[in-house]
Amino acid sequence: MTMKKIGFLSFGHWTPSSQSQVRSASDALLQSIDLAVAAEQLGADGAYFRVHHFARQLASPFPLLAAVGARTSRIEIGTAVIDMRYENPLYMAEDAGAADIIAGGRLQLGISRGSPEQVIDGWRYFGYVPQEGHSEADMARHHAEVFLDTLRGEGFAQPNPRPMFPNPPGLLRLEPHSEGLRERIWWGAATNATSEWAAKLGMNLQSSTLKFDESGKPFHVQQAEQIRAYREAWKAAGHSHEPRVSVSRSIFALVDDRDRAYFGRGNESRDQIGFIEENTRAIFGRSYAAEPDVLIRELAQDEAIAEADTLLLTVPNQLGVDYNAHVLEAILTHVAPGLGWR
Repeated sequence: MTMKKIGFLSFGHWTPSSQSQVRSASDALLQSIDLAVAAEQLGADGAYFRVHHFARQLASPFPLLAAVGARTSRIEIGTAVIDMRYENPLYMAEDAGAADIIAGGRLQLGISRGSPEQVIDGWRYFGYVPQEGHSEADMARHHAEVFLDTLRGEGFAQPNPRPMFPNPPGLLRLEPHSEGLRERIWWGAATNATSEWAAKLGMNLQSSTLKFDESGKPFHVQQAEQIRAYREAWKAAGHSHEPRVSVSRSIFALVDDRDRAYFGRGNESRDQIGFIEENTRAIFGRSYAAEPDVLIRELAQDEAIAEADTLLLTVPNQLGVDYNAHVLEAILTHVAPGLGWR
């Protein structure tokens, strides 16, 4: 095992229930900022947020990313993932450029073709319809390609001969342009084929706790194979820099009575099989919850974590900032050193 970047991934769920510490959109957003600040103080490496539309969760991420960027100084700030079916890639390039500049170049944006959502064809309400003969996945990948192209910062728009303000010479690009952001875009891939496509385009790879079941092998083995296929495709594409790979996991070190009460039952200690779309069999990775010494032994067997350079810990955000900071601290102090990640 080698040094790893360790961050958290929050869905930002909120519900008006008295059982929840996060009862409104305001709570979800403000606590997300506070958790990122706490994570930075604890020495974690990343604050990542999930994006869902039409849901009582975090949605369009750029106001939150910019706010976290303004309140922190070192931690990576990212998404896992932005559903590109919903995005105007040019407007997104401006938003991303601005948020990255505010953060001093710390954005790590995970994007993808999206997963089943809360409403039927929600992207239609945002004004996007796939072209004739194309699928919604094709549309998402097209939006991604336009976004990546725009981030290169090359001029493409014909200037007005009588502009309100003087223009620099040549074709105009979108502003603000943030240098280096193009190399900090990640693709959330659920299959080996899309991970290889992402490698060709020079995107980093995010692989979550779910992937299409392509071989019947255990989840972590399939995910490790996906990462290796991605690295091969990256090498074949001849990019000049090294790619990054993240995996996400639910991992809880049981170090006090609260941990044991919340997670000590071990209900999800094996992979699950399900269908996320009608005809697509998916495999969902197991959760880990145990005393630190047991966790160290179990995690050492996880092939995909070994293959990745970044581990995102999915956090139970509704339990509040203090408890989630404790969850992160327990992994960073009691588990990571035993695995050589720290």
